[in-house]
Parts: sequence; C-alpha cells; structure tokens
Amino acid sequence: MSVKHSVNELALFGGAPLFAEPLHVGRPNLPNRERLEQRLRECLDRCWLTNDGPLLKEFETRVAAQLGVRHCVAMANGTTALEIASRALGLTGEVILPAFTFVATAHALQWQQIRPVFCDVERQTHLLDPARVEELITPRTSGIVGVHLWGNGCDIERLSDIARRHQLKLMFDASHAFGCTQDGKSIGGFGDVEVFSFHATKFVHTLEGGAATTNCDELAERMRLMRNFGFETYDVVSSVGINGKMNEFEAAMGLGCLEEMPAFCEINASNFALWRAELSGIEGLSMVTPRAGESNNRQYVVWEVCPEASSLTRDELARLLWAENVRVRRYFTPGCHRMEPYRTLDPEGSRRLPVTEELCDRVLLFPTGTAVSEKEIRQVGELVRGLMANGAEIRARMSHVS
Repeated sequence: MSVKHSVNELALFGGAPLFAEPLHVGRPNLPNRERLEQRLRECLDRCWLTNDGPLLKEFETRVAAQLGVRHCVAMANGTTALEIASRALGLTGEVILPAFTFVATAHALQWQQIRPVFCDVERQTHLLDPARVEELITPRTSGIVGVHLWGNGCDIERLSDIARRHQLKLMFDASHAFGCTQDGKSIGGFGDVEVFSFHATKFVHTLEGGAATTNCDELAERMRLMRNFGFETYDVVSSVGINGKMNEFEAAMGLGCLEEMPAFCEINASNFALWRAELSGIEGLSMVTPRAGESNNRQYVVWEVCPEASSLTRDELARLLWAENVRVRRYFTPGCHRMEPYRTLDPEGSRRLPVTEELCDRVLLFPTGTAVSEKEIRQVGELVRGLMANGAEIRARMSHVS
C-alpha cells in the first residue's frame, strides 16, 4: 500500500497516523509578517482601532479596485454581510436559493423571518439550476440568491433574465469566488449585490470578516448605515442598524493578504495540478475543475466519489483519511434542507432536490494552500491509491471498528 505497507498499518485499525499534525482544508494563509506588524504598530500608535479607520477604508478601496466595482462595504463577517445586504435589498416573504451551500446562506435569511425556498442545482456545475428556479417562483417570492461554488460562477445571464422578468432582487453569495471571473468579468459586480467571506479559511482573509460589493450608490449607502447602527452623522441615527463593522486589525490582515494574493493563487494552482496528477485514474474518483477560459482562485480541491464505481464510499474514505490526520471535508453534508430548522419547516424538501441529495453523498475536499507541501500531497495521493486498491478488504475490516 505504498506509504502504508499493509491494511494492518492503517490508523483506523491501530497503526500510527501518516501525519503527526493534521492537514486541514482551509488552514490560514499568512501574509508578510513584517508588513503586517508594521501596520498593526501604526494602528496602535493612532489609537484608532475601529469605526471606519484608515486601514478599513484602504481595504475597501483595494477590494473595489480588484473587483472593478464602485463600492465595497466591509463587515464583521460574511454572514452579517448577507444579512445586511438582504435587508438593504428589502427582501421579504420567500427567497429562492440552493440547499447545496454552507448553512449561513440560509440562516442569514431565516434569521430575518424570510423563508428560504431550496432549489436544486445542475449536476455538472453544482450551481443553482435556473430552470428549477423559475418553477419555484410564487407571489411571495421577493428574490433569488445564487451561490458561486469552487470559484465557478452561476449562470448569471439566465438568473438575471429570470429576476428581471419577475421583478425580483438578485443577490450572489460569492464566498468561494474572490478573484474569479464569469464570462470574462470579475465576480463582484453581478446582480444587485454580491457578498464575500473573508473568514480565516478563505485564501484571502481578514481573520474574521466579509464584504458586500455593488455598483448601486444608494444600496451601498444603506448598507453602510445598517452596519453602524444607522448613524448618518456623528449623533444622528436615520435608520435601524446593527454593529456589523470590520475593525482595523482585521483590515490590516486583509491588506496583507491582498498583497500576497498572486503568490497564494500560484501555490493553489500548483497544488491543484499536483492533486489532479496524484488522484486521476483512480476508478470512482472524478475531479471538479474550473470552468475553461475563466480565472479561478483554486481555493478548493474538490473530488466526487462515485459509489457505483468506487471500492469505498465517500464517507468510508473520509473516515480512513481523518484517522491518518488528513482532514478532508464533506461539503456540503447533509445539505441545508436536512438541517434545522429547515427539515422541520419543509420535511418534504428533499423530494425536489435529487441532484443536491446525490452531491451531498459524493463530494470530498482535500487540503491545499500555503500550509500543504508537495511532499504531503504526494503522500496522500499514494495513501488514497492504496486505500482504493484494497477497498474490499478495508470495507470488511471497517465493519468491525466502532
């Protein structure tokens, strides 16, 4: 079994893990330490730690320029950005979105008493299926939330057409798509508003953080008011708002990551190519690849495990790899529609989501980024090949392991 010479050496069966320290999906990339520390020292010298400080403003300007949009409204995190953006858009009633997404996309709506109506995705792209969207529109529908996945953009043209014809608001959760393009244009300026996450697991991050980007001046102003309690001036509150601000330390990290973004993308691309070389040709495994002709940050290394062709199921493979300290992730299992409160609110929802159900049992993400070495990727590749080659014996042994 290459790096493991026999099934008996597998960590799940009592052997030593292949790696002493876990290999994580989304372990933080770190910018140049000296420049980061310099920014933090200057911040402390100014004693301006939050409330629209100079680093926050610089970060917003840099992001807007990077994405080619008029406005970037940075916020405390991506979920807050989703909540404020949806409120600023005036979403009410029902909003259509995929269930194949991180649960925050749905929670941001439900938290505001807006009912998420889950729609199926396209089999090949994993993205919101415009044909299914149109079937779900009712008089209560106020908007559509598309989710860009794995750096690939939604079918923006068809979703925009549906939104226009039915007079619906159109928002995109772009948490996976910073620095990516769709139809040759930077993701960030599509629909009414797009929302990014800059959580520490993202390849460009601000520790915690997020942002909403738009080309609408009025919408940007509403979101800026809402993220700061509705303060229009120093002591004038003109609308309801919350504390959704990004602080200066977070903005400093974000500026450092933006400076390193080309290097991060280069490492991701190199890792992506190596993962493809290591795992290609294994029966039952297929890689999800970037759309041809588009820029992609390759932040995620995504494989599907086909249960009909593979000697091990996706969950069996994940369990074996976790025991070896390879912390692969089962995105998005079990799917928002099977989480609370949604499975109680819509217990029959899974019946209209056959593609989502299938993907929730097949998708597996592998570690990448600056914290993963070429040697480690090759070792994991050898391990996976050995596991799949001995799948029948391993599966029989696994039935006796609690």
